[in-house]
Amino acid sequence: MPHGIEAHRWIMTAVNQPLVREAFSTAPAEGEVVVAVAGCGVCHTDLGYLYDGVRTNHPLPLTLGHEISGRVAAAGAGAESWLGRAVIIPAVLPCGVCDTCRRGRPNICRKQAMPGNDIHGGFASHIVVPARGLCPVDESRLAHRRLTLGDVSVVADAVTTPYQAVLRAGVTPGSVAIVVGIGGVGGYAAQIARAFGATVVAIDVDPVKLDAIGRAAASLTLNAREHDLRGLKAKIGEFCKAGGLPLTEWTIFECSGTAAGQTTAFGLLTYGATLCVVGFTMDRIELRLSNLMAFDARALGNWGCPPELYPAALDLVLDGRIELASFVEQHPLDRINEVFELAQAHKLTRRAVLVPQQ
Repeated sequence: MPHGIEAHRWIMTAVNQPLVREAFSTAPAEGEVVVAVAGCGVCHTDLGYLYDGVRTNHPLPLTLGHEISGRVAAAGAGAESWLGRAVIIPAVLPCGVCDTCRRGRPNICRKQAMPGNDIHGGFASHIVVPARGLCPVDESRLAHRRLTLGDVSVVADAVTTPYQAVLRAGVTPGSVAIVVGIGGVGGYAAQIARAFGATVVAIDVDPVKLDAIGRAAASLTLNAREHDLRGLKAKIGEFCKAGGLPLTEWTIFECSGTAAGQTTAFGLLTYGATLCVVGFTMDRIELRLSNLMAFDARALGNWGCPPELYPAALDLVLDGRIELASFVEQHPLDRINEVFELAQAHKLTRRAVLVPQQ
């Protein structure tokens, strides 16, 4: 077995308590690798664990963080070919051998491992994970897009999750995609839908984020503070009529992870629409489920993204079809508690990537 690597990580000990730094030593077992973390993105889910009491599968204390990129620093037996390579770690790692995995449903694998939920996550200098499913990163293509290896950590989840949602929903050229909540995951959902040929409508309450996504992907931006649900639907209908776009079969991506956003997304259903629930909230909403029947519509949940889809999603970034650099910003990992507070207070305009000082 390779010698242990001396490392450090920030652990969650209790809800609403500061994360605590601790030292640890780690080495990979057979089929595993140790990745020196280049960056780990701060996701809405991490905030849910720390501030809202969303339960983690692994009992506390636990290191959070599931958007991770880095370089393989040590490899166990059978994984030696990964040594030294730049990689993105999938946010959800299915086992690959169970019945659901073999039948093409890795998202519901009951043996899956999610860093920062099932196993210790990426707010650390190093992390040990299974080698199976790692996504290699061609570093020669990063500089051309003004990106570092740490920046592309957000491909795990923030990019790949909406990528799978767009793929599942069947977004095609000429279709209309409506994204509710365009911070983080929603911003990439808008860009991916546009890359698939859709005309994108973006809805949010933050004018700065709406301006940014208007430049990057959306043909129509609407501030939900300025329109009620009836007004939003009317504006979208007018826009579609003026542009010769379909008034039916819209694809609606709920990415806000808020009760208000979910209410809005469901209220925008039209004939033949597809509702994709990408964001998460513990809040409950009241709705008339029969609208799905009346509109002959469908609703799709979306948990993570299978590792085999990661290379295609990463290619959209490295080919320039998804703009990443202007939507992320790096912070030192040692400032994690401060950055979490800023993110929770909605004071960050870009997705934070925490970078350890090796």
